[in-house]
Amino acid sequence: MQLDKDIEQVRQSLIKADKIQEELDRRVFHLKTLYDVSKDIYSSTDTKTILRSFLLMSMGNFGAMEAIITLADLPEKAAQHIIAIGLGVHDRSQLEPWSVEAVLRQPCTCELTHCEFLSEELPEAIDLAVSFRLDEDWAGLYALGPKLIGDPYSENDKELLVTLLNNLVIALKNARSFEEIKQLNADLEAKNIQLQASLRKVELLESIKDNLSKFVPVTVSRMIEKSPTGVMPESRKRDLSVLFLDIEGYTRLCEKLGGQETNSIIEKHFSVFMDAIHENNGDVNETAGDGLMVLFLDDDEKTNALQAVRTALAIRGKAQEICDQCTSLYRPLDINMGINSGMALVGAAKFDSYTGSRWTYTARGQLTNIAARVGAQANKGGIYITKSTAERIKDEYELNSVGALELKNVSEPVEVFSL
Repeated sequence: MQLDKDIEQVRQSLIKADKIQEELDRRVFHLKTLYDVSKDIYSSTDTKTILRSFLLMSMGNFGAMEAIITLADLPEKAAQHIIAIGLGVHDRSQLEPWSVEAVLRQPCTCELTHCEFLSEELPEAIDLAVSFRLDEDWAGLYALGPKLIGDPYSENDKELLVTLLNNLVIALKNARSFEEIKQLNADLEAKNIQLQASLRKVELLESIKDNLSKFVPVTVSRMIEKSPTGVMPESRKRDLSVLFLDIEGYTRLCEKLGGQETNSIIEKHFSVFMDAIHENNGDVNETAGDGLMVLFLDDDEKTNALQAVRTALAIRGKAQEICDQCTSLYRPLDINMGINSGMALVGAAKFDSYTGSRWTYTARGQLTNIAARVGAQANKGGIYITKSTAERIKDEYELNSVGALELKNVSEPVEVFSL
């Protein structure tokens, strides 16, 4: 009898664990989808390109072959953008006027940025439709055809769609700000630049700067400020130091604590890390769940190496402070880091595709590869640096030789030191 009870208890525990894992997988999938879609729509300032990119990415995510998105000016009672993919001529001729009418029915008092699924009877080609607001004057409608697999859209699908649409709204606001600035520049040239117009331009530029700082590296924001028309300087070889950071045991942490608690812990760590990075003039180039890539671009080679090392040491020191604030951690997280210094190709790179153009700012070359490989060799919160970095900072810090390490996809052994 007791054995049966024990077996049933184990069975219930396994069922509960399966549900927790399923929820974690769902959240991870949602975060990855949000990251992928955001990368595409935040890389452009053209409204039509943003809408088309969003349409293609979301259709792929939900497994739909037909979709339409409409953006309208409410005071003017007119559609400004209508993009449809996968619809036949007959369906499109019916859906375009229907979508415009559905957008214009939104009351002006509707909650801003609010998303609402249409409860009315939908056209035959549409299985799911949701309206959304940008501001008092602009609203939109997004409609999806049936899934290829024939399943209905679930509540999880709707939750993810609302999150994606909220990000789309931010991207469209940025695009409209860029368009307003371009129009303002044209007006200023025709009107001899009056003081009031100049002040409005500054306010708009500051607004864009604040929005961009949430989504792109500081270096890219500065480049856009210098070149608002989108003309970026070519990449060039320059000296820098690159720091790669990785949280050891991240996957195990996710399994133990769950997605929400893990995300909270990572956010606390990265928020503090960002302070240390910016204090040392670092520029976060890439983030990937539990890792960061940081560039230190000071023109003086010793200075950029010292900035990278000081950042690494500050991060290691702050890990203990953060642990004291996280009740679910019984000890500080191990933050493994690798640093390499030297010449690399640094600058903006443009990727063109049928969905539009996307810019990224990074350092490319063997220098970056070795920094990543060296960081991967570190463990238990170690800070590994290459010989080139060590030569620049040896007068400031005591170093311990790790030896010459064989690194993946690197032909020659690399001499490594630890801090």
